Amino acid sequence: MLDRLDPTDRRLLDEFQRDLPLRRRPFAAIGAALGIAEAEVIARLEHLTARAMIARVGATVRPNTAGASTLAAIAVPEARIETVAAIVGAEPGVNHSYLREDDWNLWFVATAPDPGALAATLARIGAATGLAVLDLRLVRPFNIDLGFRLGAGRQAMASPGAARLSALREADRPILQALTSGLALVPRPFAALAAALGRSEAAVIARIGALARAGILTRVGVIVRHRAIGWAANAMVVWDLPEAAIPAAGRALAAHPGVTLCYQRRTVAGVWDYPLYSMIHARSRAEALGVLAGATALPALAGARHRALFSARCFKQTGALLKAEAA
Repeated sequence: MLDRLDPTDRRLLDEFQRDLPLRRRPFAAIGAALGIAEAEVIARLEHLTARAMIARVGATVRPNTAGASTLAAIAVPEARIETVAAIVGAEPGVNHSYLREDDWNLWFVATAPDPGALAATLARIGAATGLAVLDLRLVRPFNIDLGFRLGAGRQAMASPGAARLSALREADRPILQALTSGLALVPRPFAALAAALGRSEAAVIARIGALARAGILTRVGVIVRHRAIGWAANAMVVWDLPEAAIPAAGRALAAHPGVTLCYQRRTVAGVWDYPLYSMIHARSRAEALGVLAGATALPALAGARHRALFSARCFKQTGALLKAEAA
């Protein structure tokens, strides 16, 4: 699919997944870089959105900074997959939901404005489905930025620095929610957002810049739907390691070309004993397995038990819920 994209669309997706120009007319700045008009940039983004190749132009928020989030899983009988996936997807705070190749087959990310609301979401899902819900909270990120270059060879992803939570203001929450929902595809999207919030365009741009510099926004740009553009062989690889080995293993995995995400999560004793997670996004299963083979050969992972859970279907992919919904 990626090789069938128009060359300009390909550059647009490849070069602007981060560092969206924080200017009054960001799409004009993108157009200047690509050699096309502002109106054409907007039209292309609208077309890519309509084709479900991009989720939005906006931002991703670092987990557990402006809200609460967790990765969760349910072991769903095959006959109930559609029903249970619909129950999970109906929750506004569920922003990613995938069917994966494992007994624990329905995996989703749940988000909420605060830990209490997050716990309530998981409780509703458990009650509505009658099934146990694994709650696998984030412990430590090694790489949480999925904005990898699409047209280049395999490259290692940068490790995240520490977020400066002191930069976050309560008044930032509506801005963050708007960025996770998506900016308007208009010549002055920050002005449109500012008008909706009763603020000035300059103030909104300044706050987005401050939140990005503080590491609360992991990136600001075009949020790509990787499966839709050809990166369809995606595997979540989980690793069973003792606590003392996790820091070195996490750093090694995060630096391994082809590993696109890496983090440590809580385990559930006797049920799910895998504390280290890594994501591999690839264009074919063989390519993904090749990346995994290289990862298993890393000295820090030597002999570690692991499972590769390939995604079979995407049920939902939206932005996080950071602001309480109106009653």
